[in-house]
Amino acid sequence: MPVIRFAREGRDVECYPGENLREVALREGLELYGLKGQLGNCGGCGQCITCFVDVVAEASPGALTPRTAVEDRKLRRRPEGWRLACQALVQRSLVVLTRPQAGLADREALLAAARAEPLGAGPTAWPATEEPPAAEPTDLESTATAGEAVE
Repeated sequence: MPVIRFAREGRDVECYPGENLREVALREGLELYGLKGQLGNCGGCGQCITCFVDVVAEASPGALTPRTAVEDRKLRRRPEGWRLACQALVQRSLVVLTRPQAGLADREALLAAARAEPLGAGPTAWPATEEPPAAEPTDLESTATAGEAVE
């Protein structure tokens, strides 16, 4: 599975290819939002721009889907490496910094340490699931489908 290294939190999280970055972070209990986003966010529609992440580009080339039109419009005055987590789908392992707009005293050292350790590639597809066996119809259902009146 692709691994998302959340540099600020010091955690590596596995996910399936094609999973939404915001949903993975929230599922894992990671703090994606600053105060404004905690008080009110759009729920993943790309309208509030509070779920910024900084993708550490040299450690993660092509790891996310390309920027959406919403991101191009909302992030036009932000650094190129910034993405909206709600609009990004994970394709391969990557390193991200959550809440890049918030100050971080040892930012460069933290990112250097996150880049230094290799990321696992993981599988590139969702696991196959087995279809559950079809349930046997009950006597009542069999009678009803045969056209007989059910009392």
